[in-house]
This record gives sequence, C-alpha cells and structure tokens, in this order.
Amino acid sequence: MDHRPQAWGRPRDDIYGAYDASFMNRNGPTTHTQQPIVTGTSVIAIKFKDGVVMAADNLASYGSLARFTDVKRLRPFADASVVGFSGDISDMQYLDRHLTDLALTEAYDSPDSARLNASNLHRYLSKLLYRRRSKFDPLWNHLLVAGLDDKGTPFLAAADLLGTTYSAPSLATGFGAMLAQPVMRRYAPDEESAAKLTREEAVDIIKECMKVLFYRDARSLDSYSLAIVTKDGVELRENQKLEDQSWAFAERIRGYGTQTV
Repeated sequence: MDHRPQAWGRPRDDIYGAYDASFMNRNGPTTHTQQPIVTGTSVIAIKFKDGVVMAADNLASYGSLARFTDVKRLRPFADASVVGFSGDISDMQYLDRHLTDLALTEAYDSPDSARLNASNLHRYLSKLLYRRRSKFDPLWNHLLVAGLDDKGTPFLAAADLLGTTYSAPSLATGFGAMLAQPVMRRYAPDEESAAKLTREEAVDIIKECMKVLFYRDARSLDSYSLAIVTKDGVELRENQKLEDQSWAFAERIRGYGTQTV
C-alpha cells in the first residue's frame, strides 16, 4: 500500500497501475440527507417585560448515544439577537457560518445605520429554510429567534425545516414543547402576563424548565447555555450547571435487586 497520507487506502501505482477513479463518476440522481444524524434537543425561551430569556443544553446525541457534551446551540447575532438551534448539528454549523458571513456583510455595508434586528433576522431565516425545503434539500433544524422588533419590544418567534413560522410569549422545540411549555404557560399564558415578568423571574422559570427537561428527556444534559436579550445587548452565559439535580431519591426506591428494607 502507498503509505503517504494523501494516498491512504489506495493500491501502489508502481505495482498495481494508476488508480482508476472512474467509478466515482456519478450518473445517478442527486441525493440529499434523508434524516439528521447528530442532533441537539430542546431550545426554550420566554419573554419578559424588557426582553427575552433563552436556553439550550450542551448535548449533541448520535442517535441515542450522548456523544458530544460541549456543543453550544445558542448563537448571538450582531449583539442584538439570539438564535437557538435544535435538530441536526451539521446543518446548525452551516447556518452558523452563514450568519457569520451575514453579520460581516451587514457591518461592512452599513456601519453607521441600524443592523438587522430579531424580526428581520427571523424573516430572513424563515425564507432561507423555505428555499431549501423547496429544493427538497431541507436544513433539519428548528430555530428560535429572540431579540427586539422594529418598535423595540421583545420579539420571540420560531421557524422549522419547512419554513413554517409562528410566535408566542413562550416557545420550545423538541420535547420541550411537551415538557417545558406547560411550565412556562403557567407564568406567561399571554402577552400581558409576559410583560409583567421581571428579568429574574424569567430566568428562574427557564432554570426550572431546564431541570424538568434534564429529569424527563433522555437526550438532555445538566450543563446548558443561557442568553438574555435586552435593549442593552446580549448576555450569554455558557456552561451553566443545574443546581440540586441530585438523584438521591433513588436510594429510597424499593422492590428491585437485593435490598435491605
């Protein structure tokens, strides 16, 4: 075998002849990703009177394997908005690079004028997702976009791989839609109730939801990222740990194995 790194796995040309790569020519139909492989779970967010709080854990699962435990799924944009990603991690990385290019373009083209706010960014991403869906090559992600709108009021909206969009005082993706949304709706069932929440109350609600998800969602982790978006910018707290998430109650469970009651 030829042991040069650029030819690993190929027969040596001086013994077997030149490598024939004709079989690599594709004459069949173009194929696209049919399902995500490495995925992130829930992203949750809730509005309060001055902005939005969003959180997502740092786990990326390879199927049912908790493979990567340091994947940040909250991405600030222009220090004015935050995008939360659930779904395929490779598509998240593609969108992250795309947003980096977009932020640089905005900064160079209009350094003195207002940049894209959260409402503009959400509309842009929803059109991008719909275009990829229309090409039958969707980005396997569910996004939450948080920030302020044109009027300076808190903005929170979602967009999925089909380009479907919707907005609410609190939003969640993945299992969070079943497990965390009931908790958040207890405190913010409508816009008026969300507008009465303080920053500290919103953060406490999100932390409570992250604890529920850690206990109930098998694809979640106890380390997470938390972002707070206000008119002053984005405060991103990474590598947060859940408090009091002990499994000590398991010691009191009786009925399985050899135990002394």
